[in-house]
Amino acid sequence: MDRLLTLIVDDHPIVVEGLKTLLKNEQNLKIVASFHNGTDLLAYIETNRVDLVLLDVTLPDINGMDLCQIIKKTSLSTIILILSNHTERSIIMQTIQNGASGYLLKNSSLDELRKCISESVQGNICYSREVMEIISRPGRNELRSTPQLTRREKQILSLLAQGKTSQVIADELFLSPLTVDTHRRNLLQKFEVKNVAELITTAHQQKIL
Repeated sequence: MDRLLTLIVDDHPIVVEGLKTLLKNEQNLKIVASFHNGTDLLAYIETNRVDLVLLDVTLPDINGMDLCQIIKKTSLSTIILILSNHTERSIIMQTIQNGASGYLLKNSSLDELRKCISESVQGNICYSREVMEIISRPGRNELRSTPQLTRREKQILSLLAQGKTSQVIADELFLSPLTVDTHRRNLLQKFEVKNVAELITTAHQQKIL
């Protein structure tokens, strides 16, 4: 099998040198270049064959999530593995959605990196053990069960989402402003949020609005 022509992209020179040292004896890889930003990486990919990119998420010019998409548009067959300190589930999922074949934290072992490279060559998505644990935990909004709302609460929620004040809602529904405020407080409690802006965002996420 041909050796994978590999690029390392990280804005910390010490990380780049560390990876080069770590991978120099790998029989299936050939590190052909390293870059500290996305612009230089993209310029290189335009004119050179690249089989594998080891990519950080945080770069000075273009973030790794966006770079995944751009690299895949330029060279669909290039495999991208993310090596990052970011542990946010949303960032991990977004990079995969944008074309990365795997996500590892920078404290991963060489064996985990080898395994991910091998898996990605076979067309699989691969994560380091710690990343697997992060993505197997549901997000905060997924954990919340959808609150049961009364017909009146649904009405008031809908009017709040339209930006109407308690006084306007009270006039429209022929209620006292005090009653509207009570419903509003109950809604905040049911959705476990602090203010109306969060209430509306969460209600949208839970497909209630």
